[in-house]
Amino acid sequence: MSQADEKTFDQLNDEADIAADYLEGLLDIVDYEGDIEMGVRNNRPVVQIVADDNTDIKHLIGRHGEVVDALQQLTRLAVQQKTGERSHLIVDVDGYLKRKRQRLRDMALDAIDEVRETGEPVSLDPMNSFERKIVHDVVREEGMKSRSHGEEPKRYVTIYRKANQTEDADDAADAAEPVETEAIAPDEE
Repeated sequence: MSQADEKTFDQLNDEADIAADYLEGLLDIVDYEGDIEMGVRNNRPVVQIVADDNTDIKHLIGRHGEVVDALQQLTRLAVQQKTGERSHLIVDVDGYLKRKRQRLRDMALDAIDEVRETGEPVSLDPMNSFERKIVHDVVREEGMKSRSHGEEPKRYVTIYRKANQTEDADDAADAAEPVETEAIAPDEE
């Protein structure tokens, strides 16, 4: 989305309101008790379903977050239907995304430590785009580099040292030295 296409704070709040109403309706249908909190973070509307000491809410997370991911997609569609515009709304259930971000951060830091110790690239298990973005951000913060490989749903991240780190710096210096080559006369080509 270009700067000209960026949504105003009021538009983002409107999206959060629509999403909250939609999710409130879903909670009523399944007869789950919970509070809806909404706001705008990082220029994105965010809606969170918070448990009222009700373990039923945990069912809205699902195995590996599959249900919360589906809720997010459905809620984005509901917002798009009302506004006519695509939404980048985030839906969270009982702090699941915060915990998931922390687990991914820890996993990325462990892999970064391994790369630093061995000098060899480390490939992680396949993950979705949300998860890969978190890993890429952590890797960049730590001064390393990363790249996604493969095709969905088996796309994964590999973490590497940057070329200017330790041993790689020596290799780069060697590569910068002039190399003798045989000149070819134009009529010999």
